[in-house]
Amino acid sequence: MAKAGLGKGLGALLGGVNAAAQRQEEQNAQAEQPVANSGVLVVDIRKVEPNPTQPRQFFDEEALEELAESMKTFGIVQPLLVTAAGDNYMIIAGERRYRAARKAQLSEIPVIVKDYTEAEVLQVALIENIQRQDLTAIEEATCYKRLMDDFFFSAEVVAGKLGKNKHAVISALHLLELTPSAQELAAEGKLTASHAKVLLGVEDEQLQAVCAEKIAESGLSVRESEAMITALLKAEAKKANAPLPSPKAEQENAIAAYRRAETELKHVLGSQVHIVPGKKKSKIEIEYYSAEDLERLLDLFRKLGA
Repeated sequence: MAKAGLGKGLGALLGGVNAAAQRQEEQNAQAEQPVANSGVLVVDIRKVEPNPTQPRQFFDEEALEELAESMKTFGIVQPLLVTAAGDNYMIIAGERRYRAARKAQLSEIPVIVKDYTEAEVLQVALIENIQRQDLTAIEEATCYKRLMDDFFFSAEVVAGKLGKNKHAVISALHLLELTPSAQELAAEGKLTASHAKVLLGVEDEQLQAVCAEKIAESGLSVRESEAMITALLKAEAKKANAPLPSPKAEQENAIAAYRRAETELKHVLGSQVHIVPGKKKSKIEIEYYSAEDLERLLDLFRKLGA
């Protein structure tokens, strides 16, 4: 995922954070009470809460466990960026570190408190995630849509704020037009915005879902996906234009199916069988030739029903 234009914005926002965090850790080793220094505040982890507008919805549990183990030894080197929320703090950037800290059972975490508007919180959260650990395509698209719907930004304005190309933003939004099952695959990182653009050429939802699954399972590139979908659509069009069978051909096919069924039943039952089709109801006639033969058939039906 392209990151051009993002580093400078967030770098300015979080400038000096690493150095401040290191100084804070050295001071914490000598003091029992939480202290604030150079904009870094150490707070009770219970006073920190996740951001409901967090763009990232999927967190790799294995990676979180590894980060938690590291925190048990070294603590949190990079403070979380938060904003005041009553007596508590809401995370703007750093939910992954927060989750790992909870797993590590840390009681306190370092934070930097900033006063942001709701729009700025969402923007910073998106930028932070794109820089540190890529959002899935569907998470990124959802965040773009939130900025446009809630704050009336155009795709061009969103792109400008995030240092991205306007066409990249528009392309990402195509993901939200996919069928639910295809969106799930995108949420798992198995489909990109470029795949979405190709898939939107398949108007039939069921067929689109099948194509999306095929792309995800086979790991097809965009070019390969386009070739696969083009061939599939041609085959579907050819099938749709194929002439319908004549009534006589349909009748002959039905008769042939009845004869095949009669033969199968004959082999199973060991008797002659006749299928008599009707408009409202049909029947199956089974021949037997003696009382003993009838008893044989009854025994056979009892075994089949057991």
